[in-house]
Amino acid sequence: MAWTKDDQREWLDLVQEEILDPELPIVDPHHHMWKAGRGLPEYLLEDLWADTQSGHNVIQTVFMECGAEYREAGPEHLKPIGETEFVAAASAASRGTGKAEIAGIIAHTDLTQDDAILREVLAAHEEASNGLFRGIRHGGAHDPDKVMRWGDATPHPDLYAREGFRKGVRLLGTLGHSYDTWHYHLQNAPYIELAKAAPDTQMVLDHFGTPVFVGPYADQREAIIAQWKKEIAAIAECPNVVAKIGGLAMPVNGFGWNGRETPATSDELVEAQRDFYLYAIDCFGPDRCMFESNFPVDKTSLSYHVYWNAMKKIAAGFSDAERTAMFSGTASRIYRLAG
Repeated sequence: MAWTKDDQREWLDLVQEEILDPELPIVDPHHHMWKAGRGLPEYLLEDLWADTQSGHNVIQTVFMECGAEYREAGPEHLKPIGETEFVAAASAASRGTGKAEIAGIIAHTDLTQDDAILREVLAAHEEASNGLFRGIRHGGAHDPDKVMRWGDATPHPDLYAREGFRKGVRLLGTLGHSYDTWHYHLQNAPYIELAKAAPDTQMVLDHFGTPVFVGPYADQREAIIAQWKKEIAAIAECPNVVAKIGGLAMPVNGFGWNGRETPATSDELVEAQRDFYLYAIDCFGPDRCMFESNFPVDKTSLSYHVYWNAMKKIAAGFSDAERTAMFSGTASRIYRLAG
């Protein structure tokens, strides 16, 4: 039986924390929305608000594509427009409410499509978004062993090296759109070459390049972290890439909080993941980093208010300007959000 929303709420309520620095403005640059039927509880505007109003000062959010509410009819290449229409309607409902507003949309299309088709899809996303369309995510998360698959996508194993794909990424830059991606640590090396091949496109690396410590990688932690550090440093040398830091509480990350009797606390997250955050910030600099919730996916491990408490603990040693960048400024700048 699938976990219900009530089940999840009851479990998350087992951990309650006092909100740290509750006035600090936050732009959450990475969350999803979907209706029931995905193996996780539905997550709609009211659910998002239940999280964003749990104590922290979340003023704006950016929706990240997740294959939700595609059109059921019409040309195949235009079906993802349904997701943009779905989120644009939620965004309209969020305006002027005094609650967090959905201020940007990162949509999906297949970037390997021919130039004319790709331009048509991008224009359709722009029209459907009511001015909120900011870019595309076409992820490259490929697991040759198929043991750590998360989500429905099964990208080509050499996606980043395909010239047709690179042309699509470059077109995004030409048109003023950004490119987000999510992949496993296995794809960090080819991602470096992709970033170099599209230097005029603003690129956003989601979830630290997702180091995975489950399946065949469960006993390779030290080697994976060492390689991850080298590749993150190399990615940071690409000036067109910024880092979205968060999303390490997914089951594939292997921390095991999703299978426990109680969810993670902020202290547990800090203890387990602080080094990942501080290393990425050191490589990219605060003005190229943005904290992200990755909700409701990471909601399988901890609650929203706990996650942001953890980020505030991790960022405690930074200056006010650096904290502002990571909690709101970088996201606002990169995604061109209205004030």
